[in-house]
Amino acid sequence: MEINIDYLNIKNYKKLYRNISTAELIEFAVKRGEGTLSDTGALVINTGKYTGRSPKDRFIVKDNITEDKINWGEVNLPIEEKVFDKIYNDVIEYLEGKDLFVFDGCVGALKTYTLPIRVVCECAYQAMFANQMFVRVEDISKHVPEFNVISAPGFKAKGMEDGLNSEAFVLINFSKKIVLIGGTAYSGEIKKSMFSIMNFLLPQRGVLPMHCSANKGKNGDTVIFFGLSGTGKTTLSTDSLRKLIGDDEHGWCKDGVFNFEGGCYAKVIKLDKNKEKEIYKAIRFGTVLENVVLDKNRVPNYDDNRFTENTRAAYPLNHIDNVDLNGTGDSPKKIIFLTADAFGIMPPISKLTKEQAMYYFMSGYTSKVAGTERGITEPKATFSACFGEPFMLLNPEVYAKLLGEKIDEHSAEVYLVNTGWIGGDYNKGKRINLTYTRAMVNAVISNGFEKVKFYEHPILKVLVPETCEGVPKGVLNPRDMWENEDEYDEEAMKLCDKFKDNFKKFKSISSDIALAGPGEAVELKKMAIL
Repeated sequence: MEINIDYLNIKNYKKLYRNISTAELIEFAVKRGEGTLSDTGALVINTGKYTGRSPKDRFIVKDNITEDKINWGEVNLPIEEKVFDKIYNDVIEYLEGKDLFVFDGCVGALKTYTLPIRVVCECAYQAMFANQMFVRVEDISKHVPEFNVISAPGFKAKGMEDGLNSEAFVLINFSKKIVLIGGTAYSGEIKKSMFSIMNFLLPQRGVLPMHCSANKGKNGDTVIFFGLSGTGKTTLSTDSLRKLIGDDEHGWCKDGVFNFEGGCYAKVIKLDKNKEKEIYKAIRFGTVLENVVLDKNRVPNYDDNRFTENTRAAYPLNHIDNVDLNGTGDSPKKIIFLTADAFGIMPPISKLTKEQAMYYFMSGYTSKVAGTERGITEPKATFSACFGEPFMLLNPEVYAKLLGEKIDEHSAEVYLVNTGWIGGDYNKGKRINLTYTRAMVNAVISNGFEKVKFYEHPILKVLVPETCEGVPKGVLNPRDMWENEDEYDEEAMKLCDKFKDNFKKFKSISSDIALAGPGEAVELKKMAIL
């Protein structure tokens, strides 16, 4: 169907392909040398220099809409409108004479909060990515986009000369309702820019946007999993016994939880077909595989990290057997925070009070794993507010307040699950067995901790269960897993200090929340009696 994109000032292009089929997009991508097919028919592409997000290259136009609302700083970098306009005009000129691929769809599965979008791409594979990741619409003849994304990976900016930090850029303009992406072929920038926009718009309507996955049981009980990339959101929410709602981005409104997306963007490094069989089966024709190495028979080698640790698979939700294609669920009674602690300090599972939930939510502690962002080559401790600070444009206290209100309203229980290391840091310890983590998550879901005794961690203050079905007792106590318990105590206090230093930036938060976090050590040896 022909469309007019004169309103974007994109003219003199060669040909425009709008919402063409997955098969056609794959044919274009292969013919144009953008990628090749795996043995199962997945489109395998290499994103080159940029194999992860480039957070220092994302800017937001500072204008009368954003000036007093955005939480400006190192994460949300401001840019003048004249700089945006100059880059925009350069990109438009660059696209002249090129074939363009357009996806029309939506962000948000719940009609009340749906954001219609248009994605204009230089590359066929990125249009395919958008087609798989966003919500598709049945009748595009009536589609009127409220936001537009223009992606031109082949255009390289001049860095500081253009008022930017490098050749790559992601520029968000709320007044013109445009996201402009260039210099990077990493498709995740398209997805995350729209997530950022929803995180700006929805709280103003009383909706909590969340960097979380979600699933629901046969009785409709919804569970949500907060966490940064690499903490296990996709893996743990993709469960053969529960219907997947979505694996990464959701909203929580008065009517319940709704998925922002129409697909999944799963990390596939070291993907195990036995432990993660649902994801493994989903990688077939219609999937975009990013930076995955193929052998001579075009079989993916998911253990090969020669390009990046951040290998990815983008596939539509209908590639998962047990999925709720409506993308909605009831308000959750169980909330799980995921952290991949690379230093072996956090308990594998602990229970939080509401105040602790708000504290740990605002702290967003985890370890950035290699490859998720440029320059990260080994695990690094980080505090990412709301488990998604790079995408949260408002003050973290806005999101935390909404979460606290939801917890109270629905009497939700909150648990903190460590999917990282035990028995030492990432050099000396080992990653927690996924089977144990699943057992702990299942215990949360099935009320398996109802009659279990908990003790308070003497430093972190969280409540740690004494037992969990399917998990060796010693695994639950992180201190017991270290060869040198005094060394654990020392490292735990260092982590405690990091929490305190990080939380100082929240100036107006109430004292009951501020005091709910880690404190001074109290009877450290108490942990050894379990």
